[in-house]
Amino acid sequence: MPESTAKQPSRIQQRNRRVILDAALEVFSKHGYRGATLDQIAAEAGLSKPNILYYFNGKEDIHVTLLSHLMETWLDPLVELDPDGDPRREILDYVERKLTMSRELPRESRLFANEILQGAPRIEPELRRHLKPLFDEKCAVIAGWVSEGKLPPLDPQHLIFSIWATTQHYADFEAQAQILLGPETDPSPRALAHLQAMFGALLDLPAQ
Repeated sequence: MPESTAKQPSRIQQRNRRVILDAALEVFSKHGYRGATLDQIAAEAGLSKPNILYYFNGKEDIHVTLLSHLMETWLDPLVELDPDGDPRREILDYVERKLTMSRELPRESRLFANEILQGAPRIEPELRRHLKPLFDEKCAVIAGWVSEGKLPPLDPQHLIFSIWATTQHYADFEAQAQILLGPETDPSPRALAHLQAMFGALLDLPAQ
């Protein structure tokens, strides 16, 4: 039997890996890497600890796998910033995409935030390999729009940082938002209107 065929995981193995990763995402997003344990992940997954260790080498292996899977999804909204598009529309669309991601993937956002707060010990190589070149590329696009007079003078790097901070807030500080706004309140519509107005004002060219 060819080696590649012999190593193909069965459907049950694929399912169990998905169950473990989803359970780990829940545990890591609540407790952070240091606070999470394999016992918690096993309990959340409904599997035994030895079963977890059959599929992964330990807590760090699970964490790195989750972060690696997350990176491509995390970069997608910035990838979509189109150099040939209308600058103001492109940036406001980026704000909306990031806010949508916070609403739809809050656990992933907290997983990423917890890793960064610890100094990015496990994801730093991925940040340098993938995020840094993309960040530099899109900052150059925005700087080009500024130099062409399509946007007012602004700092591209800190513009992106501001978008990250204001949109990811709704996922990373979800508990606080629920206390302040009410647990049944979806902040997204009002948040989008506010952020579009705020960043729209920043992006408006001065009247001639």
